[in-house]
Amino acid sequence: MTERRRPRRSLTRKSAGALADWSVPRQLRGAPDKTKAAESAMSRGLRPRLEQADKVGTSICPYCAVGCAQLIYAKDGKPIHVEGDPRSPINQGTLCPKGAATFGLMLSPQRLDHCLHRAPGAGEWRRVTLDWAMDRIAHLAKRTRDEGYVARLPDGTRLNHTLSIGSLGGATLDNEENYLIKKLFSGGLGMVFLENQARV
Repeated sequence: MTERRRPRRSLTRKSAGALADWSVPRQLRGAPDKTKAAESAMSRGLRPRLEQADKVGTSICPYCAVGCAQLIYAKDGKPIHVEGDPRSPINQGTLCPKGAATFGLMLSPQRLDHCLHRAPGAGEWRRVTLDWAMDRIAHLAKRTRDEGYVARLPDGTRLNHTLSIGSLGGATLDNEENYLIKKLFSGGLGMVFLENQARV
């Protein structure tokens, strides 16, 4: 019988302890120090989440072309928190849900930090170097462009264009990057189909 009663006594003690630590009864009794009246054992042990940061850097949100400024808090060279920069006239310290997820994007174990290649007809991806991937992309882009390149019409009208390759830009590209893309792809490679994800 006594063994069965022990858990009840322990539960009663825990309940009494939780009630004694609960701030509402102290506030209702009219404790003289309102700050102390609202404290609990748990809140007294809480520390500011950014207290551990030994460095704060600035960045721009990578998700769209708005360009919201961010503060990156780091400890020992690793990010521990990301928030909006209140000094920015664009976002004034706020971030949309995508921007607020930047921290998860940076540290997600599922984020790829290397290049993968799957050969035509292959079922498996293989890891390749960035140099190899860039050379491969340049080679295929040049080959595809050359295969469909039209320098002149039969009547001699100069065209210098290709319909066999196109570009779909992302919303994270700013005006300057889009300007250079237009000059390179349209003027340099003769691409006709240029579009941007921000308009689609």
